[in-house]
Amino acid sequence: MNWNPLTDEAQLETIRQESYLHPVMIFKHSTRCSISSTALARIQRSWNEAEAGDMVPYYLDLIAYRTLSGRVASEFGVPHQSPQVLLLSKGECVYDASHFEISFAEISQQLESIEAQ
Repeated sequence: MNWNPLTDEAQLETIRQESYLHPVMIFKHSTRCSISSTALARIQRSWNEAEAGDMVPYYLDLIAYRTLSGRVASEFGVPHQSPQVLLLSKGECVYDASHFEISFAEISQQLESIEAQ
């Protein structure tokens, strides 16, 4: 899997527009948290390119970009969590999960729902 770094607030509008073309996933990661490291490792181990399809994954280091992490939460109308995954489609967050609820299997199911629409 190839993460796209999310490092600038200006990227949020680009990501919103990109989500009209294909699903976008944002993974908010705390480099100081063992639960976050576990969630990240679980996604990376179970990542399946065929199931991911044309979804584009973004990685946000929320320790380095704390303000941006808060902006993601407010921009997409979700409470801030760490770790957290957001799935965007058509400009909106259609799914979010945090901590041990984060799994590629669940993300894959959400992608199927998006494709069925």
